[in-house]
Amino acid sequence: MEIKELIQKMTLHQKIGQLTQYNARVFLNDDSVITGPDKKLKLTDEDLATVGSVLNSFSADDMKKIQNQHLAGDPLKIPIIFMLDVIHGYRTIYPIPLGMACSFEAEITEQCARMAAAEAAASGVQVTFAPMVDYVKDARWGRVMESGGEEPLLTGYMAAAQIRGFHGDDLTGDSSIATCVKHFAAYGAAEAGRDYNMAECSERELRQFYLPAFKAAIDAGAEMVMPAFEALNGVPATINPFLHNVLRREWGFDKVVISDYNAIGELLKHGVAADEKDAALQAFSSECDMEMCSASYFHCLEELVREGAVSEEQIDRAVERVLRLKEKLGLFEDPYHGADGKKAEALYLCEKHRELAKRAATKAAVLLKNDGVLPFEENIGSVALIGPFADEHAIKGFWSCAGRDEETVTVRQGVEALLGKNKVRFARGCGYTWNDEDRSGFDEAVRIAKSADAVILCLGEPQNYSGEGNCRTDIGLPGVQEELARLVAEANPNTAAIIFNGRPLALTGLDRHISAILDMWFPGTEGGNAAAELLFGRAVPSGKLAMSFPRSSGQCPVYYNHTGTARPHWTTEAESRGYASDYIDCGNLPLYSFGHGLSYTEFEYIEMTLSADTLAEGGELTVNIRIKNAGKFAADEVVQLYMRDPVASVVRPVQQLVAFKKTGLAPGEEKTVSFTLTPESFVFYDTAGRLTHEKGKIILMTGCPDHYYYKEEIELL
Repeated sequence: MEIKELIQKMTLHQKIGQLTQYNARVFLNDDSVITGPDKKLKLTDEDLATVGSVLNSFSADDMKKIQNQHLAGDPLKIPIIFMLDVIHGYRTIYPIPLGMACSFEAEITEQCARMAAAEAAASGVQVTFAPMVDYVKDARWGRVMESGGEEPLLTGYMAAAQIRGFHGDDLTGDSSIATCVKHFAAYGAAEAGRDYNMAECSERELRQFYLPAFKAAIDAGAEMVMPAFEALNGVPATINPFLHNVLRREWGFDKVVISDYNAIGELLKHGVAADEKDAALQAFSSECDMEMCSASYFHCLEELVREGAVSEEQIDRAVERVLRLKEKLGLFEDPYHGADGKKAEALYLCEKHRELAKRAATKAAVLLKNDGVLPFEENIGSVALIGPFADEHAIKGFWSCAGRDEETVTVRQGVEALLGKNKVRFARGCGYTWNDEDRSGFDEAVRIAKSADAVILCLGEPQNYSGEGNCRTDIGLPGVQEELARLVAEANPNTAAIIFNGRPLALTGLDRHISAILDMWFPGTEGGNAAAELLFGRAVPSGKLAMSFPRSSGQCPVYYNHTGTARPHWTTEAESRGYASDYIDCGNLPLYSFGHGLSYTEFEYIEMTLSADTLAEGGELTVNIRIKNAGKFAADEVVQLYMRDPVASVVRPVQQLVAFKKTGLAPGEEKTVSFTLTPESFVFYDTAGRLTHEKGKIILMTGCPDHYYYKEEIELL
């Protein structure tokens, strides 16, 4: 297909149609609301006949119906491209992205994305709105569940793995889908952790923390970029000149940019566009190629071309980007991209996919605390399963695409399958919503706890308490769950709590009462089976936190890579000393820091050695960290390497991750994990916005922010 020749054959109206995306319901006569305002689009049949993209088609049959209808009426036979938010699985669901980031493992992440792509492509999806790479540090924001957490290095690493998995070896392949990285940029900086809220960030902060993961995703081959909803430094991201310049000019991104849902229409509500025509002009002038689910391009671009405010050459460039993507996906040869309903049904929840989802859930789980309780013995006499999430199917997580709660394995089902039903007793105890104060189930819960050999206490927040639009001011356990936990632990100290959550929670009270806490996040379809294997030692926790857990909601935002202060007073308890950077009613360090995560085995960090104590321009430094598995379980360990720059021209973070590797060790085995660093490992943005590294001392540390085993110094020359 010669794209430029095709564009020359198109009318201006047909070109504008390629730059629009509407919900499948518009074509299927479905009036349901998906997200955001359901405005009357005022589209004509002629408009719909030229539409270039469709959102939220969930089946191969629907996709083919829409595509066939379109191709029959299009003399140029330009296929529609179908897009959907395939975030952490299609029908077989794996853990939420924040949980997957806790695996610190590219291989399992890539495999899961590959699985999701196969199911989605067979169902008629050709592009996913993933990965989401927003840098996040405020756990009140609901969309942290979609992110890679509070470390740009880790987020970019996981994003690249997702892109490799979704894309496969060839985008034309019938089990591959293209990716759209989002939300560009600083969406995670929303003031007060409230979705869609404004964000204020200096350019230095943007470049240091918020932009690197986007660059990593683009370098990995992301085919599209979606601007964020929020106003950044007073200008909505969709039309923000700084972001536009970075993306198109500095990075040279010449692929498709698509607005978020009705984001161009919402320029009026932001108060930066006088009317729909003004919104269309500003968005298109900012090289936003495609408009999602609003109609300003259809309504206004032709008039703007006639007036000379927009040139048809500009239109042609945007259309070419869209058609190039369709060409990459092979849609001109196969407009269905291999969509096959029977193939999809065979893939959904197949044994191979379920096994992968279970393995991912075990790798994403983080053992937050364990005072000798876990793992339980499989030959245990009796187990009490207590709590509102003990027999709950709704643990797959928000943005779970075509996944179904009823197909998700509960903890009760997982434990009963492992131990047998005769060993398990169940009591719900209480509810899990923020305003549920019903304590009528406490007595039964305490009674079965007393009579059991061990208690599994299943707590958390509902899955719709996180995700888009789902922000919280109090991120403790909702309702009376903490009170239930205290009573159950008093009745039976051999109690382990497992948590289901889409964000870090403030678990200080639970930590005070419970001897073992395992965070499962929202683990997806196989969550209950994964939990059972972890609780009884068939799998060993290896996850490390990708985002810090606060002691109190009032600490938010709390994150490991904060900058220093002239009056530091780092505390874990309320120990205010006056005129210092602390709180009078709470410690200011997190309850569990980024990088924290325990195991059933014991890892000994034997030594850290450096190949030199200086590092010059153009040189390399090798860091060797020797570790030993001194315990009884074969297990994986994430070896983490951090740096601190104690004297610089700007205030630097008190600690910053520079490298990590995950490695497996058998009991008694020793390994040396090596990292190669260059001066570029220590770069930062100075006050002039230049990426630089400065001469002077650097401190290298191994372990994690709440416990370092070794510290060594080098000199940058």
